[in-house]
Amino acid sequence: MTLAIIGAGSWGTALSIVLAPRFERVRLWVHEVDLAARMSATRENDVYLKGFPLPASIDIVTDLGRAVDRAGIVMGVMPSHHARGLYTRMLPHLTASMTFVSATKGIETGTLLRMSQVIEQVTGASKIAILSGPTFAREVARGEPAAVVVSSLDLRVASEVQAAFSGPSLRLYTNQDPIGVEVGAALKNVIAIGAGVCQGLGLGNNSLAALITRGLAEIARLAVAMGGKPKTLAGLAGLGDLVLTCSGELSRNRQVGVELARGRTIQDITGSMSMVAEGVETCGAAVALGVRFGVDLPIIQQMHAVLHEGKNPREALRDLMERALKGE
Repeated sequence: MTLAIIGAGSWGTALSIVLAPRFERVRLWVHEVDLAARMSATRENDVYLKGFPLPASIDIVTDLGRAVDRAGIVMGVMPSHHARGLYTRMLPHLTASMTFVSATKGIETGTLLRMSQVIEQVTGASKIAILSGPTFAREVARGEPAAVVVSSLDLRVASEVQAAFSGPSLRLYTNQDPIGVEVGAALKNVIAIGAGVCQGLGLGNNSLAALITRGLAEIARLAVAMGGKPKTLAGLAGLGDLVLTCSGELSRNRQVGVELARGRTIQDITGSMSMVAEGVETCGAAVALGVRFGVDLPIIQQMHAVLHEGKNPREALRDLMERALKGE
């Protein structure tokens, strides 16, 4: 079987490396033509995942049609704001037999659709799964053990992807709650920015633990209101991913929060980053989803004020701590 991976950022590249032994060929689609040329010549992604050689079975391609041609599985690892456009461009080359796996963690701005919904709306596909869990690209590329969730409404689809992807260093668990998995995956990035703010302000472990716990409560409330299952948020795609992204030094979203606390503007921060911090885009969509479903999201609302309204992080923290007292 051939695996097509659409997106050669750090995560897409790491997935190509760890999954290469599981497939006859892996086609890794690269947006930047100059980067693709260097990757073909040096067998390394020197921008997003430097220091990790690409196996010989990985084909570096810049043509979307060639990337997905006769692929059994098409995995999207593009930034969420590029997802609709890329799936639309793939349309002439897709077949009904293909399985789609979304590894993009975000919510589409404007429509407020989850990535699996975008895929279904654009392609009409019925075989759709979501891959999510606590993973940093560099650790996966190094072959360190990791566990993730593959979720689909159709258990057969999830089980097929589980069998195809699982290997010595990557363990997959199946799940039939795409809503919970995708909401957890997207919103944990917003909470992670808050974790970075805590670090940047010089706060300690007490503050971080409180943020993670109350942040998980917000994510779970929204996910359940949207139709997700509470136990999903206690698993790898919920608590697991949230803890990693809030505490790990490799977290891009956490680093955004650190820089915000140091007084830099969000425009300056994102303009200097080579990789996308999904939480910045997701924050506005999360606030809008909270309004749509009548769910109170105080941490996410304060992060939106800091990110997009210029609020001082210390003022946001004070306003969170001085909210009306209530039961847990």
